[in-house]
Amino acid sequence: MHTPPSKRLLVVDDAMIMRAIIKDTAKKAGWEIVGEATNGAEAVTQFRELKPDMTTLDIVMPEMDGVEALRVIRDEDPQARVVMISAIDQRAKLNECIQLGALDFIVKPFDKQRLLSLFQTYLSSESPV
Repeated sequence: MHTPPSKRLLVVDDAMIMRAIIKDTAKKAGWEIVGEATNGAEAVTQFRELKPDMTTLDIVMPEMDGVEALRVIRDEDPQARVVMISAIDQRAKLNECIQLGALDFIVKPFDKQRLLSLFQTYLSSESPV
């Protein structure tokens, strides 16, 4: 039986515990963690270098926030698959991220099962969503 290659994930959050939870959940869903970043500027640099299949982006981070990082990433790669993760539940931010092309938006503290199912869904989809 042929096992499909794992998808590659870049995890971006300024909180180490959140990165650990996201990475653990993604690995359980079959993703390979190719990089992590603690702010939006690092996220953009790593995205350029690593070309991940998907990126998780926190919104509130130092140096460059997740919304600005999303804007830069999607400008450079309109096919980039990005899931926004944030502790703030603000409709304006949510709408802005969706308009910029984010695939999904998860509010912290998130339901690990929802995150797991999101990773499983995107792992099984072959084409950009």
